[in-house]
Amino acid sequence: MATKTALNAKNLEALGPERLAELLIEITAENPAAKRRLRMELARAQSPAEVAKEVRKRLTIIARSRSFVDRHGARSLADDLNSQRHAIVETVAKLDPTEALDLLWRFMALAPAVFERCDDSNGTVTGVFREGCRSIGDVAVKAKADPTALADQAFAALIADDYGQFDELVRVLAPALGQAGLEHLRRRMIDLSNRPVPKPAEKDRVKIGWSSAGPIYADEMAERSRVSTVRLTLERNRSRGHAARGVI
Repeated sequence: MATKTALNAKNLEALGPERLAELLIEITAENPAAKRRLRMELARAQSPAEVAKEVRKRLTIIARSRSFVDRHGARSLADDLNSQRHAIVETVAKLDPTEALDLLWRFMALAPAVFERCDDSNGTVTGVFREGCRSIGDVAVKAKADPTALADQAFAALIADDYGQFDELVRVLAPALGQAGLEHLRRRMIDLSNRPVPKPAEKDRVKIGWSSAGPIYADEMAERSRVSTVRLTLERNRSRGHAARGVI
């Protein structure tokens, strides 16, 4: 039989709400993650709109942060990011999927800055953003997003996909895009394929590295990225388009 001092729900309830509240304030005073958790629970007790406001505030703080996160701190960062994603998907999306979709795009927009200041050698943070990408697909269907506007958002995301966070975007958005959205995305990619990155004058070219063949220039990398993005997106678009028509 558990003693009266065992840490369980029944024994803690005996302390009463006032004492428990005092203890929570004391315990979370030096624990930012726990403090954020309490704020989120208070927001949930109010409404999904309050949760959305709390998430938006936290995403802004993360976006502004410039401190480097080492490999050991990456887990805490991933937990923080994942708690925001869960709040969006599990609370906000149930009442206001349009607001949730906007928050998810904002969440995914954090990826480049986060990766630039984080040692994610164990892939923990990458996994969170890939889950975020999958969540966009589910919530876009619930939000009944306009296919053309959604395709434009997908296009903007794909051409800035420097860390692979949007690798599955075409697949997960296909149900919400439908044939009209997929076709709009295809046309935008074809247009991009016809607009090569301008090559600056030799004196204006920016060196960003070296290879066995010589210097690597920023315009060369931008052009490679453009070609790769167009090719991969059109391949995925073609695959999803066939699947949507029942062609295997």
